[in-house]
Amino acid sequence: MKYNVSEIESKWQKKWDDAGVFCAKDGDPRKKFYALVEFPYPSGAGMHVGHIKAYSGLEVISRKRRMQGYNVLFPIGFDAYGLPTENYAIKTGIHPRQVTDKNIEKFSSQLRRVGFSFDWNRVIDTTQEDYYKWTQYIFLKLFENGLAFRDTALVNYCPTCKVVLSNEDSQGGKCDICHSDVIQKSKDVWYLRITEYADKLLQGLDTVDYLPNVTQQQVNWIGKSTGAFVNFTVAGTEETLRIYTTRCDTLFGVTFMVIAPEHPLIDQMADRINNMDAVLAYRAECAKKTEFERTQLVKDKTGVCLDGLRAVNPVNGKEIPIFIADYVMMGYGTGAIMAVPAHDERDWAFAKKFGVDIVEVIKGGNIEEGAYAGDGEMVNSDFLNGYTNKKDSIARMLEYLKEKGIGEMGVQYKMKDWAFNRQRYWGEPIPIVHCPKCGMVPVPYEQLPLRLPNVTEFAPGEGGESPLAKIEEFVNCECPKCGGKARRETDTMPQWAGSSWYFLRYIDPNNDSCIADPEKLKYWLPVDWYNGGMEHVTRHMIYSRFWHHFLYDIGEVPTAEPYAKRTAQGLILGPDGEKMSKSKGNVVDPNEVVDVYGADVLRTYILFMGDYGSAAPWSENGVKGCKRFLERFADAYDLISGKPMSAKLESAIHKTVKKVSEDLEEMKFNTAIAAMMGLLNDIYAEGNITKDAYNMLVRLLCPIAPHLCEELWETMGGKGFCALAPWPEYDEAKTIDAEIELPVQINGKVRGKITVAADAAKEDILAAAKANAGVAAAIEGKTLIKEILVPGKLISLVVK
Repeated sequence: MKYNVSEIESKWQKKWDDAGVFCAKDGDPRKKFYALVEFPYPSGAGMHVGHIKAYSGLEVISRKRRMQGYNVLFPIGFDAYGLPTENYAIKTGIHPRQVTDKNIEKFSSQLRRVGFSFDWNRVIDTTQEDYYKWTQYIFLKLFENGLAFRDTALVNYCPTCKVVLSNEDSQGGKCDICHSDVIQKSKDVWYLRITEYADKLLQGLDTVDYLPNVTQQQVNWIGKSTGAFVNFTVAGTEETLRIYTTRCDTLFGVTFMVIAPEHPLIDQMADRINNMDAVLAYRAECAKKTEFERTQLVKDKTGVCLDGLRAVNPVNGKEIPIFIADYVMMGYGTGAIMAVPAHDERDWAFAKKFGVDIVEVIKGGNIEEGAYAGDGEMVNSDFLNGYTNKKDSIARMLEYLKEKGIGEMGVQYKMKDWAFNRQRYWGEPIPIVHCPKCGMVPVPYEQLPLRLPNVTEFAPGEGGESPLAKIEEFVNCECPKCGGKARRETDTMPQWAGSSWYFLRYIDPNNDSCIADPEKLKYWLPVDWYNGGMEHVTRHMIYSRFWHHFLYDIGEVPTAEPYAKRTAQGLILGPDGEKMSKSKGNVVDPNEVVDVYGADVLRTYILFMGDYGSAAPWSENGVKGCKRFLERFADAYDLISGKPMSAKLESAIHKTVKKVSEDLEEMKFNTAIAAMMGLLNDIYAEGNITKDAYNMLVRLLCPIAPHLCEELWETMGGKGFCALAPWPEYDEAKTIDAEIELPVQINGKVRGKITVAADAAKEDILAAAKANAGVAAAIEGKTLIKEILVPGKLISLVVK
């Protein structure tokens, strides 16, 4: 069957829309399936082929589920707050609202053109007031429950852009936006106390079906460790330095301490420190470095010894020097560490540079050459001497610390509380009022949303304050509690806020009285299958799981975990095998592919180009190959006849239906398509196919190439839409071969092949093998030592 690609694709997209084929039905008695993809940031550049791959996996699964009789929710929306849009607005003077609306329109048009089966009645935009009203509502609930708070912290600050930057936006000490030097600056920061939920987030991973590497990345990000808190006194004072260690068994090997350059002890004891000028100079140098730079393992060791202050090792009473060094941060642990140079590489390098003692406490290495990090017998450790088991050594030391009142067992997390504010315009206003009398007062719920004011100047102010700080009518207000003069919070929420709960709003996008109707939440949650990029499995996924756990605890949602299953797609690389980027000129525009080949070819190729979870380079020849496959599939319509098919082809069809059905569920889209390509060759070889069999194959291909399959379905007289037709079923008996081919090996080398009945007896199979001409010639005149049959696989003969 010949067809015009552009005509049939626009035709069926309109028919689907007009009939509401992909609209989910709340409370429907059918089994529900909620498929979620990461909603895009609508950039001015539009969609790239990476978006197509990201959405194609669950697009196929969602279409298959509809054909299996499920009530499917497969929504789309836009995560539209963020720096790129704001920076564009600063540069051009065009309001971010206009930029966002234009970009969303462009993205929507592109998504529709590819034929994605999204429910377009549930589209959300995180920048719309009816959406961020509920983002603000959740923030207030967190604030009410003590999980949102303000604190002073050192942040990465760009004096040129006048903005606080994340570690990711300031790598190498340079601003990612203007490339000028970044400094450390003390600022008031909003935090969400995500660390309170660390254990729940870890425990929840036992109840979900995530890819192993997704789970492991979350475990590593949270970074729970069990160890000990130990108190070191400052010699000649009442002051103590509290440290956390996972290796308290090595305390006898502690020969120095390191504290953060910002540690409050320095200012408290400035009059005792004889080299305060050097200390302050070093502190100033550290202020110019980002957290990323300071904590790098491979770098020159720098530091200053505090002349006049010494610590006391609590287990042996020895006085040890105290250093300040950039790699110790006040935001990590206690801002102080113990150093065991004999058994830690960084401590060893530091000790060598500054001439500090190195004391071996675990036998097994050569401390003159480097630190020994392995296990071994405890030495130079008093009551631990002779211990050879690390677990026992730690347990004994914990007992000692508790007996002496100098420490106790403890737990630490690598994950830090979530810094939750930005000094930018294009974000959700934080609904808090600062009153000189009442302190921080939440905006009353009935006054939400706290609207983002319409402004013409979007650049941050001097000192890095938000542009909102310059708007008097926004800033000045009445305290909701006492009615006195007050000031609004002028920072906005980070880009992660809106994406931390968007999957809930899809369930009831137009509800003005709550996040979503409780009955609808009960019907649709949890998300059955979430697919996205590996780059979001830590921050975004952990943040959204944290919000969901919190909402569950306060009774807002019916499930503890938001996502029952999480998978991930790999990158699409440029034709040169490199990551796509404009600067390299290797970006592939999906619009251009659709213009030339059509949406079905684009969809098929992206799923066929390689393992879905792995990176794969773009290949124009691969695209052309998929075009030929779809054309041959359509032309196979002309092979339909009333003649019966051979048993061999009928079996091949049922095998293919089985394989494709199973492969799609495992996201093995490339092997599913390859199986259909192989079957097509078999059909052409036979030159004939029945209408019923071809009908099965049209339905089988429909989730991948839906426009072509709808056209074929209609041409064949199919009722309704192919997209809603029953998923093809296979006959298990017809997937089992009546005959099988077995290779025959002699002394490990294949000497022939035989075809036997699948249920043939062992004796008959061995007799047929030895009767094969090639085999018979190879064993003639030799002694048969052993006969081995691996059922369904091979025959192996050993001769001498």
